Amino acid sequence: MSIFSPGARHALPVMLFLLCGFAAPLLAVIAFSFVPSRTFSLWQPWTLENYAEIFNSSSYISFLWSLGLAAATVVILALICYPVAFGLARVFGKYATLITLLFTLPLFVSENVRIYGWILFFIKKGVLLGTLESLFGYAPESILFTTGLTLLGMVYVYLPFMLFPMTLGVSMVPQQVRDAAFDLGATRWQVFKEVDLPLAMPGIVIGFLLTFVLAVGAIAEAKVLGGQRIIPIAHDIEIAFTYAQNWPLGAALSVLLMLVVGTFVLIVLRRFDLDSILGRR
Repeated sequence: MSIFSPGARHALPVMLFLLCGFAAPLLAVIAFSFVPSRTFSLWQPWTLENYAEIFNSSSYISFLWSLGLAAATVVILALICYPVAFGLARVFGKYATLITLLFTLPLFVSENVRIYGWILFFIKKGVLLGTLESLFGYAPESILFTTGLTLLGMVYVYLPFMLFPMTLGVSMVPQQVRDAAFDLGATRWQVFKEVDLPLAMPGIVIGFLLTFVLAVGAIAEAKVLGGQRIIPIAHDIEIAFTYAQNWPLGAALSVLLMLVVGTFVLIVLRRFDLDSILGRR
């Protein structure tokens, strides 16, 4: 297609919008990662000192925490969401819309407000512990500011991002194929393994990727529910850009995070058929 064709001319505004709104900030972050530390201009001699500082520091611990928590969130959500998605697609019938609405409603409330709601629930003398102490005289220790509660908060926040793509994937499995498998003598486990799971995989993979990419950049759960006992990489990036006023270091951390997540996404997409996932065949 020629750049002077009607299609190219009509696509030009969209291309310019994407270039200015998406590509330009990313290119600016990449460029800033190569300027000297604690400078605020791109017109400096470029250097690799920011990357050298990262590799000589303990930032890898923050990377590992973010990647580990994101992976654990994906695994836990997969175990929770698949039965719910199957129920929404196959079992709940006319109540599926109502149940879907119940899962959607929390998205209308700010993430920070929902996380602080968990603080009120788990805090000492709060909803849970206060009720246990009042009714049974039992006063266990609060689990606030622990890694487990950080993980719980991430599972809670990112549940819809796993559930809805997975529900779409499960609903794409033709019921006739499942019925044919049962008619041919397949057990429920065989139908799940040979029919349900492979045919629902496009939605499942999209749910995995969407949840992982969002979770690896999570910061509020570790700050509020975890009490900063663990430091995710997003926190290091925020500190570099704000309190430390070291934009080049924050940009270098951001670039490394994008490289790690992008590599993971490409590996997963190479493992699966991208055209099938996107519904092009």
